[in-house]
Amino acid sequence: MTQEIVRANKAIEKALAGKIVCVISSGDPGIYGMAGLILELLKKSDIEKLRIEIIPGITAASACASLLGAPLAQDFVVISLSDLLVTRKEIERKLKYAVRADFVVVLYNPKSKSRIKPLERAWSIISQYRSAQTPVGIVRNAYRDYQYLRVTQLKNVGRIKDIDMATTIIIGNSRTYVKGRYMITSRGYDIKNVFR
Repeated sequence: MTQEIVRANKAIEKALAGKIVCVISSGDPGIYGMAGLILELLKKSDIEKLRIEIIPGITAASACASLLGAPLAQDFVVISLSDLLVTRKEIERKLKYAVRADFVVVLYNPKSKSRIKPLERAWSIISQYRSAQTPVGIVRNAYRDYQYLRVTQLKNVGRIKDIDMATTIIIGNSRTYVKGRYMITSRGYDIKNVFR
């Protein structure tokens, strides 16, 4: 973390010198990943000299959703709470619009040791527009060692301590419910007459 520009510049430098270079990015490189940074840095260079291939990965949102059930079966937004590159005011504005519009909301980078306020503000904003019983899925280290997952309700999330930068949080919308261990957002199919 915080060394992305150095890594990207070193990769570009070696590629322009004729080397075959691979930059590894967790999740999908085009979603809060290294692909955007490298392409932005290349606008200063002759980008046509390089053959660039961006290989898609599995986003944290998709990985976490698969562990929780089907919480992203309807419209959703992904918002990073990291205020290193975007102002807290901008993050809060986007979050408010997303919650008011009844999107399922996926939160990345919710909390670090030194950055606690953005998550506290997020809970405050979300609680203004969502029921206390809204399902919330919390996944830490999806498909990695020490994986942790929990499905709870919005009213309980303020007491959960196991949230850090490796955690992804999925907040349901008005169509989201819990059945057994699964968090499900109804797509809207008319299935009531399927089982006769």
